[in-house]
Amino acid sequence: MPITPTDASLQARKICEAAPIVPVLVVEDVAHAKPLAQALVAGGLPALEVTLRTPAALDVIAAMAEVEGGMVGAGTLLTPADVKAAKAAGATFGVSPGATATLLDACEAEGLPLLPGAASATEAMALLERGYTVQKFFPAEAAGGAKFLGSLASPLPQISFCPTGGVNPQNATDYLSLPNVLCAGGSWVAPSALVKGGKWDEIETLAREAAKLPR
Repeated sequence: MPITPTDASLQARKICEAAPIVPVLVVEDVAHAKPLAQALVAGGLPALEVTLRTPAALDVIAAMAEVEGGMVGAGTLLTPADVKAAKAAGATFGVSPGATATLLDACEAEGLPLLPGAASATEAMALLERGYTVQKFFPAEAAGGAKFLGSLASPLPQISFCPTGGVNPQNATDYLSLPNVLCAGGSWVAPSALVKGGKWDEIETLAREAAKLPR
């Protein structure tokens, strides 16, 4: 069922408000999908972004979609084909590094709420003009960091952001303390070494620490 940009932003806001950190996940083995999602959800991080950067990504989304209490989204959406495949796999939201009219059209047609990427005031304004009031700020650190993002709060108070890209435990609170930030995306809560080693208890601990970050 199609979705409007306004409704997409409302749903994106609910997802972003679920926890201060959205884990950004690159998963290579589908066998890791369920236990990883269970550990992150148990740790207090229910919204999960699975990037479409591995051959297993769609199967990972399908497996994680079965985990109770989780909200699984597809990251690195670039094309209408990506959108269709992600939705069919069970993704309940999408995330993109940037935004094109073609991609926005596809997400709206498929009924997939999108967190579209913006890295400048012009890009953010273009998305706002279309109706997207919740956006991803990417690549956060490379695009100017918390100082730049905070400077957008006064001229663009209608827009809320999820900064992603270079966000880590050391600078996360710099972003989360901004008035125009709902949450942040980070990969440190699921390091590849811990995932490959099946260290689910350690990942749950990292998730609990991230879930306690003030915002």
